[in-house]
Order: sequence, then C-alpha cells, then structure tokens
Amino acid sequence: MKTQQKVTIVTGGSRGIGAAICRRLAADGQDIAIGYRSDVAAAEEVARAVRSTGRRCTKIAVDTSDPTAVDHLFEVAAAELGPVTGLVNNAGVSGPNGNLADADPERMREALAVNVLGYLLCARRAVQDMTTQGGGMIVNISSAAATLGSPGQYVHYAAAKAAVDTMTLGLSKEVAKDGIRVNCVAPGTVWTDFHEDPQRPARVASAIPIGRAGQPDEIAAAVSWLLSGDASYATGAILRVAGGM
Repeated sequence: MKTQQKVTIVTGGSRGIGAAICRRLAADGQDIAIGYRSDVAAAEEVARAVRSTGRRCTKIAVDTSDPTAVDHLFEVAAAELGPVTGLVNNAGVSGPNGNLADADPERMREALAVNVLGYLLCARRAVQDMTTQGGGMIVNISSAAATLGSPGQYVHYAAAKAAVDTMTLGLSKEVAKDGIRVNCVAPGTVWTDFHEDPQRPARVASAIPIGRAGQPDEIAAAVSWLLSGDASYATGAILRVAGGM
C-alpha cells in the first residue's frame, strides 16, 4: 500500500463537497474515479481539473442504491486506473424539506436509499476488493445533523447520517484486521448547491460558533488527511468539521 499508486473513487464527485474532494486528492497525487448521477457536463469539468494536475481521471455514471451499478463503478475504475485503494462515500440527497409529518414518503424512501443503502453497497464492494489487495481506506461523509437532529428541516436526513456514523464505527472494527481503515467526516453547514434555499448558509451563520458557514475545500482537507499516511493510526474516527456546532 505504501508504494502502490493511490486510486480513489469519489461518489457524488461532480459538485459541491465531492468536487472539492476530487480536486484536493488529485493535488495530493491520487488518481480519481468520479461517480456521478446524471450531470455529465459537471463531472467532466471536475475531471478536467483533476487532469490539469497531471493525475489520471475517469467519470462513471452510477446510481449508488443499485448494487449492479455499484459493481460497474468499481470495475470500470479498476480497469481504467488500476486497483482501487480508496473510497469516499459522498453521494447524497436531502429529500423533502420541512416537518416530518408533512414529508412525502416516496422522497424519503429515495433519500434513505442513497444516503444509507448506497453507502453500505459502496463500502461492501470496496471491502471485497481491498481485502484481496492487502488493505485500503474508506471515508464516509456524514453530517453534524446526525447529532443535531435537524428539526423542522429534514429529520429523516439526520437519521440517515446517524446511520452512517454507526456504520463507520462497526465496519472499522470489522475490517481492521484486513488492513482497511474506515473513517468519517461530519460537515456542518457548507456553501454548496445542496441546500433548497441557496442562501441558507448565510442565514444560519449567526448560530454557528465560528460565525460562518464552511467552504467545500475545508471538508476536502479533512478527507485528505484521513486518506493520508499521517492518519495511519486512525480508524473508526468521526471527524466533525462544523464550525463548533
């Protein structure tokens, strides 16, 4: 693992935090497989940014809640870039916004399929491959919502992210013997197009102890550290990057 070229899959890598992670890991010297849902133009823009650093990059359309599509993602990444050494589980959707009593069940189902099942399926395939390769690294993107609950906004999303935290803890213990480290980054409110209200990061800034919302690059820096050799003794960690929330 020390001499092998790092190849990392980043799901939801075409925008926001995922795009920032792709750019940062490329700057770190990693080759990147961008998993994206539908916006091929956005994925290609990120791919160009990765290639401009001299790193290799491929982009693969994927529905992470579909196990066949997840297998395809890993197979194409390995075929084009080499054995996958890292996974950043980042693809997610917020689902309905508002009180739980008013939430549309089908939109909640879709959100849970991506935010929970999608993470599990991607991690499952990553572990299968990494076990035969002598190890690897998984970083799950959770949210400060997992412990704050997000009342009046998206309780179902907060519940899904709590599941991600628990998955991180359990899986890290399960695969440590195989040389696989599993960690988690839990962002707070970040300036991305994820929010239904584009100005929400500005509106909530006064409630954040540090006084502002975060930037995608600040989350990418945390992911970079967890995937680096400097974090070689870290597994099962949930790194909260939320401005004090």
